[in-house]
Amino acid sequence: MSISYENLCAFLYREARHLDDREWDEWLAMYDENCTFWMPAWDDDGELTEDPQSEISLIWYGRRSGLEDRVFRIRTERSSATIPDTRTNHHISNVEVVEQSGTTVKLRFNWHTMSVRYNHTDHFCGTSFYTLDVSGASPLIKEKKVVLKTDYIRHVIDVYHV
Repeated sequence: MSISYENLCAFLYREARHLDDREWDEWLAMYDENCTFWMPAWDDDGELTEDPQSEISLIWYGRRSGLEDRVFRIRTERSSATIPDTRTNHHISNVEVVEQSGTTVKLRFNWHTMSVRYNHTDHFCGTSFYTLDVSGASPLIKEKKVVLKTDYIRHVIDVYHV
């Protein structure tokens, strides 16, 4: 099955919109039940960690249920990192199809997110790598790896920042 570059970009923009508008159910629906969501950390030598099971990560969820739990905490104010609500604005650029084979598409793209909280705007930027299952009516995210390029983070970074 093939999917057009335009539809792949529209999928990424839709995910960004769901995050910006805090449409959590719609955002979660974009992820496969067995997806991984990983933001590796930078080690002391300036290299990315390679194994979320044995090395430190900024974010690691091995299944969508971890994302669902995170959303539950955001919604029920059981997360001090999200009180008061953070307003975000996501920008996506340089979308590249790295590989397309059968029902799988691998993408990479750059992103910049502005996050407004406490009358201050934080800027986060990086590169994301997605593996999508395009066998259904709408793509599903199977793997999401986020490489954060911002080297100073004033407070907790969360799934809605990236």
